[in-house]
Amino acid sequence: MQSSITINENPMKILNASEPGLGSSMTEDEVRDFLSNSKLFARLGTIDEKEDPNVHPVWYYFDNDRIYFETGKGSKKVRNIRNRNNIYFCIDDANPPYKGVRGKGTAIISEEISKNVPIAEKIMIKYTGSLDNNMAKFLMNSIQRGESVIIEISPHFYATWDHGKS
Repeated sequence: MQSSITINENPMKILNASEPGLGSSMTEDEVRDFLSNSKLFARLGTIDEKEDPNVHPVWYYFDNDRIYFETGKGSKKVRNIRNRNNIYFCIDDANPPYKGVRGKGTAIISEEISKNVPIAEKIMIKYTGSLDNNMAKFLMNSIQRGESVIIEISPHFYATWDHGKS
């Protein structure tokens, strides 16, 4: 079961990833709410130079039709994305009733500090509650020195499930 949605005027697909009888797909509003308001880790799937899959847990920020995360400029994630920018992502709640969003997308690496700082600030506030703590300060300093980058994901589709809709 598929439905087309529009996010920022770009047609996107929401696919039903629920097992029959266990729930149903999320609506566009539910996808946006889930991605915007959950503090869950995203798992980012990339392919390395040996063609092996790598899965990386990351903090993320969702802004309408893009998913962003911060990482070190020399990280395995960045190296993999530079070689192959097609990625897979999954953000799900392991507590019943189970629900989540996964999908495939294209990743772009931003090294532009002036663009990266406001996005990194949103990620830090989302996960640490403020910019005034050791973790946020450390990561923001890394962004401001150009040691970290922001990865921007443009999803091709969202495969969703919500077992609370049984």
